[in-house]
Amino acid sequence: MPPAWKPAYLIHGDDHGRLAERRARLRSLAETESGANGAEVLEGDESTPEAAAAALSAMTFAIGRRFVIVDGVERWKEADIKKHLVPVLKDLSPDLTVTFFAREDGRAKAPKSLVDAVKQAGGDVAAEQVRKTKELPRWVQQEAKRLGLDIDHSAAQALVAQVGERQQRLLRELEKLALEHGQGMQLGLDHIEEEAAHSAERAVWGLGDALVAGNRAQATRIFLELRSQGESIARLVPLMARRVREVLEVAERLESGESPAQVKASIKPPWKADARLREARRSDVDALRRALEELADLELASRGGEELEDDTVALRTIDAIAA
Repeated sequence: MPPAWKPAYLIHGDDHGRLAERRARLRSLAETESGANGAEVLEGDESTPEAAAAALSAMTFAIGRRFVIVDGVERWKEADIKKHLVPVLKDLSPDLTVTFFAREDGRAKAPKSLVDAVKQAGGDVAAEQVRKTKELPRWVQQEAKRLGLDIDHSAAQALVAQVGERQQRLLRELEKLALEHGQGMQLGLDHIEEEAAHSAERAVWGLGDALVAGNRAQATRIFLELRSQGESIARLVPLMARRVREVLEVAERLESGESPAQVKASIKPPWKADARLREARRSDVDALRRALEELADLELASRGGEELEDDTVALRTIDAIAA
């Protein structure tokens, strides 16, 4: 049975991974219900109160429900919303659903006039906030209960320590535990320490390894998996850059004439030394330097310096580095 759609939604908060997940889910539902072109998306420079009002007012011959997804509303000015959008939201077509997304950060917040207009239109406003560290164990227990698991507080604390503080990663780990054990299972500290692997963290480092090795297919696959788990590009870019720098430093020292024994003696931890030397010998110093430049450009683009979506720019960067 298809969901009962409301005319308008506003989804806001500082949990950007969860916002991205909900946006992707909404687009998938829209395409399932109304076809491949079932969702019209406004983002980047195209996302303005005036453009949103025009999209909502447009006459179309589409069959079925229309979906309009509007990103980046945290940048909008109150005066523009009141002038262009509020009047339109008062009289939405019954076969149209609009969803606004506000990625909050610092002073960038969902505009109050938009919050009020969505509510007055009979829509929903939902917040996706990053939990404070001290709140995460209790949140883990609540989510575990929803999935049919009973996890005590010490086990919840251990899961946070082992998997990290990103709620999407914690939720994926809980889902895996629920699939493995089924409904009603009581999990204690021993279960978590034995079974909750550091899989997400390993995947983050695996992305760097694939990038340095020039394995484009593997790097792309790992990147997409991490993004689906809620990993932010802001976290991934520095880790990729750090991995490239490690290999570049060794390659530059070998190129300058240092002996492998000298370089190996200075690599910490020692058990990584042989692998680092092999990577450096297989790598091209100029290519590694260009990779760092590409990653610097990606970091800039992820902060709003590029019109394309962050994921698109990131995948192009991975393609360029690993090619």
